[in-house]
Amino acid sequence: MTRAAPKSVVPVGNASPQGAKVALILAAEVLIARNGIEGASLREIAAQAGQRNHHAVQYHFGSRESLVQAVFDYRMDQMEPTRGAMLDAAEAAGALSDLRTIADIIYRPQIELIDEFGDYSYAGFLSAYLLRYQGKRFGQFGERVAPNLARTLGLLRACLGDLPEAMAQRRLVTASFMFLNILVIHTRDDSNNGERFEDAVSDTLGQIVAALSAPAPVSAS
Repeated sequence: MTRAAPKSVVPVGNASPQGAKVALILAAEVLIARNGIEGASLREIAAQAGQRNHHAVQYHFGSRESLVQAVFDYRMDQMEPTRGAMLDAAEAAGALSDLRTIADIIYRPQIELIDEFGDYSYAGFLSAYLLRYQGKRFGQFGERVAPNLARTLGLLRACLGDLPEAMAQRRLVTASFMFLNILVIHTRDDSNNGERFEDAVSDTLGQIVAALSAPAPVSAS
């Protein structure tokens, strides 16, 4: 699959405290994507981030759990401007109740998140994160949800109508894994298999819409 040239990420060579934290966040994303949340070594994260202090993660974040949440929050905030622009465009077009439009706003901004190696490490990271941190309430992922994402999830919940809360959340998580899988596969597959990346993305979003909008099963009496 082929895709457009990636957008650059925040550079990791900044010596300021904030720059060091961003470097650790981006290094953690890569290593968690490769090795899992528990498998990623905090020392290796510090080394990949260019930190001489082996305990840099503990110094800046306090714990592994706080670092993981920081990666999630950093990327969510990074997608906020794109989601805001997409929401404005959808509102102007009168499409805020269109399920495909809402799915695009939720998932397409993730395509911009390329690591320093040109891969979709965030997709691997988020897959591990969702397995660990998803809540039972619809749209509950971690301690906070960025405003534009929260608004988009609210619009999605409205599209799902009377679907039970737990079922709506499960469908959202399942849909997310479907989209993340496309990015993870593309990261791992450097060959051209004849399918354009955009065609794969569009087809997957169509599958997501069909899965989200499927009628709720009738409970057995």
